[in-house]
Amino acid sequence: MPDTAKDSPVIVGKLIGAHGVKGWLKVYSWTQPRENILRYNPWLIRQGGDWCSVEVIDGRKQGKSIVVSLDGVADRDEALAMRDVEVAIYREQLDVLESGEYYWSDLVGMQVRNLAGESLGEVTGLLETGADDVLVIRGDIKRLVPFSQPQIVKSVDLDAGEIVVDWGLDYLQGE
Repeated sequence: MPDTAKDSPVIVGKLIGAHGVKGWLKVYSWTQPRENILRYNPWLIRQGGDWCSVEVIDGRKQGKSIVVSLDGVADRDEALAMRDVEVAIYREQLDVLESGEYYWSDLVGMQVRNLAGESLGEVTGLLETGADDVLVIRGDIKRLVPFSQPQIVKSVDLDAGEIVVDWGLDYLQGE
């Protein structure tokens, strides 16, 4: 796989354990809604530091979880050996977004500056809240900045890797 961020696999979940005795796996999905992870096939799984393509044979929502059968995983022991393995997809498998919409994976790693040109740091993650998603920014300190467009987030330039926000260095800080 290419190692540039735009060509890197997009992590969409994690294998978290075995389900039953026939090799089915429980999946923690980061897609919204969580069962959307089943729309993608093949999956990429990280084994020994490398991404390997694997076919999803079957899958379904099971209560609050997702369970899947993967090609080559035939029993509980094989499924247990895959616990904590990341699940990714090729970027080309993602839906094309409307202008002004972004995948979280595209925002992580971007530099954030405010309207005064001061650096707030780098986006290290996002938090989902009831209102707006929140950017987790690490710089000299950790900052939590609502991803509210256009009130706070003034621009997102994916090509430049930069987000401009209306947020002062002295605003209420995260932990």
